[in-house]
Amino acid sequence: VQLQASGGGLVQPGESLILFCEVSGFTSEYGAIGWFRQAPGKEREGVSCISVSDDTIKYKEPVKGRFTISRGNAKHSVFLQMNSLKLEDTATYFCATTTWGCGTNFGPQYDTFGQGTLVTVSS
Repeated sequence: VQLQASGGGLVQPGESLILFCEVSGFTSEYGAIGWFRQAPGKEREGVSCISVSDDTIKYKEPVKGRFTISRGNAKHSVFLQMNSLKLEDTATYFCATTTWGCGTNFGPQYDTFGQGTLVTVSS
């Protein structure tokens, strides 16, 4: 499995960005693709996920109502639309896969990560 995240950049608070994750070699019928982020000096945390089978979607509380995850046209490609960005959204964002479904626990079941894309929110 290979993943590549893209779309990061420098924006001001309140602005938007859309991230893209291209996934190849992922053949799980019931797995999920998740977005994670890691801010400087902090642990990696889950952001959102989407199931590949039934499009079940979950968001972590800090991004609910501001971020939207969606599937792309290509199989297993995923977007993350990020609106109303805040300073605390600054992080390197990664996408990852799991053969388990999309749930509220963004734990070690996500076993394959791609290279991240840096999002910087600064005034």
